[in-house]
Amino acid sequence: MSLFQISPKNRRNIYKILPFGLFWAASGMIYSLLEKGLLGDLDYYPSTGNSYEFTNSIFYTTIGSSIMGLILGSGEILFLSKYFSQRSFGAKIVIKTVLYLISICLFLITISFILNSSILDLPFYDPVVVNSAFSFFSDFVFWSIIIYMGAIINVTLFISEVSDNLGQGILMNFLVGKYHKPKEEERIFMFLDMKSSTTIAEKLGHVAYYKLLNEYYADITEAVVQTSGEIYQYVGDEVVVSWQFKPGVKNNNCLRCFFLIKQMFQTVSEKYIKEFGLVPGFKAGFHCGKVTAGEIGVVKKEIIFTGDVLNTTARIQSICNSYGVDILVSDDLLVKLETADEYAITEVGECDLRGKNNQIKIQTVEKIS
Repeated sequence: MSLFQISPKNRRNIYKILPFGLFWAASGMIYSLLEKGLLGDLDYYPSTGNSYEFTNSIFYTTIGSSIMGLILGSGEILFLSKYFSQRSFGAKIVIKTVLYLISICLFLITISFILNSSILDLPFYDPVVVNSAFSFFSDFVFWSIIIYMGAIINVTLFISEVSDNLGQGILMNFLVGKYHKPKEEERIFMFLDMKSSTTIAEKLGHVAYYKLLNEYYADITEAVVQTSGEIYQYVGDEVVVSWQFKPGVKNNNCLRCFFLIKQMFQTVSEKYIKEFGLVPGFKAGFHCGKVTAGEIGVVKKEIIFTGDVLNTTARIQSICNSYGVDILVSDDLLVKLETADEYAITEVGECDLRGKNNQIKIQTVEKIS
């Protein structure tokens, strides 16, 4: 199966795990080069007397480090990160670094006992095996490696957390300078707005309303990831989601995102009723077109999109209430989707664009059961 046949969620996970392997491979290579610089022309390790050969060292250290990085990245992205989502940035890094180091130490201790037991042909609990294993763990060389690994774990977790805080793919875009110079792209946008947010905020109070928004954003994210979308901005109770054009029209991903969110809120409605006494509703506007994307700012840099398409999408979303519907889509976008077998389309009218004389035809969409 090619990478492009993998689901958007799994592809995203792969792209998040691979940097762990690459960073650890580079770190392993750097360690081997530093080791060579310290040992010079020696062909053995002074602390243990074991033979040393630079080519073997750099090869096995780099390969082993990359495997360790991929294992750590898989554990972080697929399992551990979600259990620490409510922790502060610093606490997540410190606690997870300690947990990973403890796991690595236990793994190395186990392997050491097994290898020594095999080499000496003695039970793993034999005093000779125990002494041989612990002589290695009491050596400064072992702990220097652990300290180095701890630093690498810390850096990789820091990069991963910063990447998540900036947004999907934003850190990489900054690093490679993708938008250092403005470029034109064709994109699809969805403006998703919570209904009656002011009334809800007054009813719940500021703290409870903040918790509601947090849950709301978290539950929306899964649908966005599944449909190859990117969360562009959170604006109060409004979420702006963007798709590159091809992934957005493929399998009607942009529309599918809205109906996945709708289905999800039906599934978790009891959770919201139990905690907040209500289930938030939402409305959405969709449009597509060309935008200019680029880095902006001095003290705080962002990658932003500019163009009429954003203003138009916001305008479309704002008139959902006028037509009594939860979703409005521009005809410009609908003609580029294949909706015949999956969605029922109803034309509702035309949308006036602020500051412009022209209008845009809009339609509402229902999913066919």
